[in-house]
Amino acid sequence: MAAIVVVGTQWGDEGKGKYIDILSGDADYVVRYSGGNNAGHTIVYEGIKHAFHLIPSGMLRKGKTCIIANGVVIDPSILISEIERLEKEEIETAELLISDRAHVIMPWHIELDNLQEKMRGKEALGTTKRGIGPAYADKAERSGIRMGDLLDADYFKEKVYSVIKVKNAIIEKVYGGTPIDPEKTINEYLGYAEKLKPYITDVNSVIHRALEESKTVLFEGAQATFLDLDFGTYPYVTSSNPISGGVCVGAGVGPKMITEVLGVMKAYTSRVGLGPFVTELNNEIGDKIRELGHEYGTTTGRPRRCGWLDLVMVKYAARLNGLTGLCLNHLDTIGKLDSIKLCVNYKLNGKIIDYYPSSLKDLAACEPVYEEFESWKDYDISRIKRFGMLPVPARQYIRRIEEVTGVPIKYIGVGPGRDQTITM
Repeated sequence: MAAIVVVGTQWGDEGKGKYIDILSGDADYVVRYSGGNNAGHTIVYEGIKHAFHLIPSGMLRKGKTCIIANGVVIDPSILISEIERLEKEEIETAELLISDRAHVIMPWHIELDNLQEKMRGKEALGTTKRGIGPAYADKAERSGIRMGDLLDADYFKEKVYSVIKVKNAIIEKVYGGTPIDPEKTINEYLGYAEKLKPYITDVNSVIHRALEESKTVLFEGAQATFLDLDFGTYPYVTSSNPISGGVCVGAGVGPKMITEVLGVMKAYTSRVGLGPFVTELNNEIGDKIRELGHEYGTTTGRPRRCGWLDLVMVKYAARLNGLTGLCLNHLDTIGKLDSIKLCVNYKLNGKIIDYYPSSLKDLAACEPVYEEFESWKDYDISRIKRFGMLPVPARQYIRRIEEVTGVPIKYIGVGPGRDQTITM
């Protein structure tokens, strides 16, 4: 039995999709366990860029069963569009399974997400406005609608009429918005149900049976550690738990079943949205990293904030997730700069600290403590296959990351392609 979890160690966009794609070659099942279509994985295969938002990116591998588990919130229209796009690209989707326990993003969730962000004004959280947070809120409030509910037309109608009374009252009387038409919603979603019906099932039994039969199951995280609802830079976080512990509730597996946890990171740091960012570079170096790394959101297209690699963050992520290995991306990108800095500690109120503060006020007051490294800009490392062939400064940079975090680096990305990866 092998249950491998892939998580992000920063604020997302670390390139998890690439390693899920690589690891899925030896996996039997690939399971998405959290988040919604506010996240995206981009994979470059045979020169073609594939963007995934809900469907596990293991779908690019033939013969793999891909599962959307109960911890995911699903916008049916987005999911159907993604299935249709993959089929046009002649990528088989018959092996896709969707949990009947996964919650559905309804029109009122999207409307409330937009209205709430607008009302927050300058205090807006920077959500993707796709209804993710309100859908999770309804799940906690026990007024949510699940994928299995779509298969029972009469029950689904009852649920919609029951919930929409309250939601429309909030939309109109609190936010001054336009109410949602229940009949239109029912007809629209029952149409989605017809298309998705073949995929919806009890996936928890499928996952457990696979593990009992000693199959390899790869759990694919969305977003990342510092967007975790409990342990991220709250309130500038997502609405679920993308850390490795989220697999237990997001896919219904016990912690003893997990055999390996791999953390994906960039050779620098980036983030989308608001909140403190200790190593952020609001200068031409940050701009250069953004352009060299093509740092624009897969889902939103928003430019990402960029800065030096923050090992205080990565070390914190290693502890939270119980990392057994790291996957380092963009070594080629950072090496194109004239010199490179690496944050190994923070200075807070004149004192050196090696932990990540929970207080955003303290975090904003932290100053990075840097070590400086030579670059390897005179070398093209994009086709290197072995660690020993990397330039000496690049090897020194990698070994220092391992030393500070206490976690071995198992994979090194020297380009976006599947074949541009060094296996340690």
